[in-house]
Amino acid sequence: MTDITAPMVKELRDATSAGMMECKRALQETDGDFDEAVKLLREKGMASAAKRADRRTSEGKVGVLVRDNVGAIVAIGCETEPVSNNEDFLAYAEQLLQTVFDGGEASTLEDERVALAAKLGENIQVAGVKRMEASDGEHLTFYVHAPANKVGALVRTKGGDPAAARSLALHLTFARPTYGTRDEVPQELVDAEREILSKSEEVLSKPENVREKIVEGQLNKRFFGESVLTEQTWYRADEATGTVAQYLKEHGIELLDYAWYAVS
Repeated sequence: MTDITAPMVKELRDATSAGMMECKRALQETDGDFDEAVKLLREKGMASAAKRADRRTSEGKVGVLVRDNVGAIVAIGCETEPVSNNEDFLAYAEQLLQTVFDGGEASTLEDERVALAAKLGENIQVAGVKRMEASDGEHLTFYVHAPANKVGALVRTKGGDPAAARSLALHLTFARPTYGTRDEVPQELVDAEREILSKSEEVLSKPENVREKIVEGQLNKRFFGESVLTEQTWYRADEATGTVAQYLKEHGIELLDYAWYAVS
């Protein structure tokens, strides 16, 4: 029997996008014949993953697991709603969530992801994963929007009421910020946005001596106010009328870490 080497497996994987273990088995079954191994994988549906890789994953699930001082959040995308509720898809999502919770990497389940995509005939992608640990005095709170479970958030906070922290998680799923604070925004992105605003008809129609002030006002309200969490307007006017930063201060909450994911 032909000795199946790592370079042989890699070559087959690069050519088919099938999982490493699937490639190894195919080579073993075909006694190292590359062409026959490709044919075998195609018959099993494994080699079609590459063709599906560019398809949009607008469905899927977001899952959160919090136990004691550890929390994990994962998002897995697929193409259609029926697949997002498929038993095999949900089992993979649970396995991924538990793996991340236990401190593992999503990449360790890459073969399972590829095999699942082949079995279900859809593009299956891990949209995001994150694990958090809370120290003494810290809290882990989460929110997942049911029943679709397509968007969720996990936050690590200190101080304040747990119910208020949960509202923060809900805000994240509603407002979906790109950055946590203004300091995180790349300067080149700010400069590019400022240039776009300065050339808009709305600004150019105003007297030249007030244009700069108008641009800075729009930058604060439209750019930072929409993309930066602490500067976003709190999502519920009946709870607060100011920014997220003001809400956190009023409720004595220190935001230490957060993650939100959506499949849409």
